[in-house]
Amino acid sequence: MIAAMDVPMTLQSLPLFPLGGILFPGGHLNLRVFELRYLEMIRKCHRAGAPFGVVGLTAGSELRQPDVTEQFYEVGTLARIDELQTVQAGLLLVRAQGLQRFAIARRERLINGLWVADVEQVPPDQRVPVPAELSSTAQSLARVLQSLQTRGTDVPGLPLAPWELQDCGWVANRWCELLPLQLELRQRLMSLDNPVLRLELVGDILAKTGIG
Repeated sequence: MIAAMDVPMTLQSLPLFPLGGILFPGGHLNLRVFELRYLEMIRKCHRAGAPFGVVGLTAGSELRQPDVTEQFYEVGTLARIDELQTVQAGLLLVRAQGLQRFAIARRERLINGLWVADVEQVPPDQRVPVPAELSSTAQSLARVLQSLQTRGTDVPGLPLAPWELQDCGWVANRWCELLPLQLELRQRLMSLDNPVLRLELVGDILAKTGIG
């Protein structure tokens, strides 16, 4: 008998927002929405209290272009709308939070250009304490976050306190958001199922750049 918790949760016709960046679980996303396909989608999701999916673009543009079909990664992150502000007709400011990862099983582009997909939710990271040999990554992150907070620097996607500096997945994800990584590497790190391995790879990057 398979326990219910071992069966991946599925979502049908999840609206997708392909972007030139990667959203990590626990991260925040600020959007200026003005395309009609996304204005309608965001309003519907907000009214229903439903998430949308963020996927990283591999080809095409965030803006709809004639005769261009967007291509994107198969693993993305659910986004929950926390704040929605109507600035003017045809412009929304959105602040969303990254939730659980998902894998696309089937995708479809609607007539208005909006992508929807049937997806399976990827199990969240297990909460694993930062091991002693990787403690410097958490300590360095704490110093960076404290410095940014003291200076009042507004870093897109940077989460507010409380900080989970003892959790491997959280520390790795926040570094992945802060470091100037190529999109492909950022996607690979986000897609890793093992949070300790993700943090180990981040530690290697920090050591090579001299940040750690």
